[in-house]
This record gives sequence, C-alpha cells and structure tokens, in this order.
Amino acid sequence: MAELTAQLVSVDRMLWSGPASIVTAQTIEGEIGVLPGHEPFLGQLKENGVVTIRPISGDRIVAAVQGGFLSVQGDKVTVLADYAIFADEVDSAEAESGLEAQDEDVKHRSEAELAAVRRNESR
Repeated sequence: MAELTAQLVSVDRMLWSGPASIVTAQTIEGEIGVLPGHEPFLGQLKENGVVTIRPISGDRIVAAVQGGFLSVQGDKVTVLADYAIFADEVDSAEAESGLEAQDEDVKHRSEAELAAVRRNESR
C-alpha cells in the first residue's frame, strides 16, 4: 500500500511526523486532500484552519492551525504553520472566551481551535 511521509510543524515545535494514508488541510483556496501520488503543490493555509492526518497506524490526528503553508513534493507532505495545536490539547472554555477578545489574532486562533475540537469530536 502506498503511503505519504507527513510532517506537522509549527514555528515552535514539531507536532507530528510519520507515515500517513491521507492529509487534509484548509487553504485559502479551499480544502485539499493529499493522497500518495499527488502532484507537487504549495498552498497557503487558511488563517483559522484545521489539518487532519490519518496515520498508517493509530488514531486520526486533528490540529488547529493559523497561517503557514502546505507543501507536497513526491510522497512527502509538510504542513508548516505559524501556530498549531492538537485538538485534544485545546482548552474549550478558554477558546470560547477568546472569541470575545478584542485582538483579531486571538479571535482567529480561538475559531481554529474550536473548529478542530468539533472535527475531532465528529469521528
């Protein structure tokens, strides 16, 4: 079975790296799903998006991302985000309160975190 080598990286840490069957991400042009054999691609991530990775073994990985890029070269997929957090690391109460913040970056981050939590719960 063909597989991807996927990496999810934020500015401050490597969140995940390993073999995957599919990676989906929200870009400024829409949602993209990357399977083995995908054409080379470079896309800008949506400001308050969600990335989902299906590892070859293990549970689906869902993360909130804010800004950054998705790169596909051969069977290697790299998601490089300005900010990223796993859905199961999100404090939902804190994210909900962030929606009321005056700072637009905080609002966008909270929107992305809550979207990731919802997607993670919809398994």
